[in-house]
Amino acid sequence: MTQEHFLPVDMIETQLSTIDLLTAMFPNPGELDLPASTAQCVEKLRDWCQDPAGALAGLPSSILLGVCLPLADGEQTIQVNISIPLYSPTPEPDLPPPPSYTLRQPDWMSKAEVATLAAAMPPEDVFEALEYVREAATRFLETRQAVTAETTTGGSGPLVRVWFYFPSLSTRKKRDDLVNHAAGYALTGFVLAGKPGVLCLEGTSGDIDAYMRFIKTYSWGDIPSHQKKVSERYRETDGVQRVFAGMEEITDSLGERSGQRANRGDMQALEAWLGARGLHEAFEQVIF
Repeated sequence: MTQEHFLPVDMIETQLSTIDLLTAMFPNPGELDLPASTAQCVEKLRDWCQDPAGALAGLPSSILLGVCLPLADGEQTIQVNISIPLYSPTPEPDLPPPPSYTLRQPDWMSKAEVATLAAAMPPEDVFEALEYVREAATRFLETRQAVTAETTTGGSGPLVRVWFYFPSLSTRKKRDDLVNHAAGYALTGFVLAGKPGVLCLEGTSGDIDAYMRFIKTYSWGDIPSHQKKVSERYRETDGVQRVFAGMEEITDSLGERSGQRANRGDMQALEAWLGARGLHEAFEQVIF
């Protein structure tokens, strides 16, 4: 086990100044979560900095606190949990270890959405990270509100079934987003990953179009436009009835996979699977 070394006085003061700045930046009730035990530890460290000859006992490895960021809409917040280290793996560090931080999942974001937001947080600069989270979460809410408005105004109409073709669909997160966001648009269908990939959506034209705009804007927002290769192959409009009870990914349950990376699906298995659901004509329209 790596030995940890308590930081020297000047670096403890630096860590305490970070806490002081956070306290000044977020003075309103509910914005800064600083438990009583943490506050006592901070005061103990302040006293020690005035008299380093005194003994310190029972200190945690880091100071833990939370910042509940108010967002631009004035109603939602998102919490960033921050850990400010008091120890270093080296006995004489040049700089104090930087704070680390994680996002707490709010009830208005899925785990996948939080993971996407957290993955792009700037490292080793807590103040830059907080600003990034505030801006990115605000953009997320604005996008969702815009999509909700589109769905509300464009979601009426007859049921259609739309088939999309991907030359390649592999990234797990992109596939999860296709499944997880469908219910919010009252869509059913399936996702098949691989080469090729297939997406089938049942719903109203307005809901399907709004869903695809949201996916391309948010879920695929980090993908260059030339890589967002998806094409609508077939749209059923006459007397459509739902065949699928929900939205699911069928990649791992549909026959054997081939190719160097086992990413080529069994098209005969897909044809049989669709045929059993009365969708053989769609297979011919989408795959060929």
